Amino acid sequence: MTKKKTFGNVAFYLGNTLIALIFVSPLIWMISSSLKPEAQIFKGLNSLSTFIPTGASLNNYAEVFQRINMWKFIGNSLFYVLVIILLDLLVNSICGYALAKFDFKGKNLLLTLVISLMVFPAEAIMLPMYREMADLGWINSWASLIVPFVAKCFSIYMFRQFFLDIPDELLEAASIDGCGPVKTFFQVVMPISGTVYATIFILDFVAHWNDFMWPLLVVTGEEKRTIQLAIQTFFGSKPINYGPIMASLTISAIPMLLMFIFLQKYYVEGIASTGIKG
Repeated sequence: MTKKKTFGNVAFYLGNTLIALIFVSPLIWMISSSLKPEAQIFKGLNSLSTFIPTGASLNNYAEVFQRINMWKFIGNSLFYVLVIILLDLLVNSICGYALAKFDFKGKNLLLTLVISLMVFPAEAIMLPMYREMADLGWINSWASLIVPFVAKCFSIYMFRQFFLDIPDELLEAASIDGCGPVKTFFQVVMPISGTVYATIFILDFVAHWNDFMWPLLVVTGEEKRTIQLAIQTFFGSKPINYGPIMASLTISAIPMLLMFIFLQKYYVEGIASTGIKG
């Protein structure tokens, strides 16, 4: 029985390792290609040697920073993404808390509406959103990048599911100690809800950092150009060199890699905890 269990554990971990390598192999190839000369990028694609950066150098990265103002575009993306995240965490957590812990007329109808709107893809409302931004005169402004994405039905639902698990006795104790609803939320609920906040943070960051279509529609000048729009400029002139493209893609992936490394524990806990109650 012990040998059988040991064999099962070995097979399990080997299988998981193999699957992980398959999923991470495009990322490894991208990083390796960013260090190769142009002539070496597509050589040996049918062998493991393609993952080894032959003649490795940082020339491609140097070319990226020479051709575009990469620091500015990184700063633009960080600014608007972090503002969206901060507003999302504040506004939608309050909405989720109200749906989880307060009784008011129309609560179930509102919750049904929130869940129903989750099924609508962003592409379905992109044209009306663009028309609204144009009517407001917000094209090529920070408002057009930020305001449409502050309220999110998915975030409201995630917060609501997490807050359902907070014992009512804890909130009652805070009320007895003289805390009003606002003070209870900010001083009692928020400090013990780090996992769901981290989960929403990661999901928001990945979604908006990688967003290309909406910034392409509403950003018309270079001043507010995001990093994804900046990367697209490498495809605009021929001949197309894939070394700088791989280098710029690697640069854009670094913030997400760092975020997952440091927040993955909270992400897993948040996903697990928000799925306990229906």
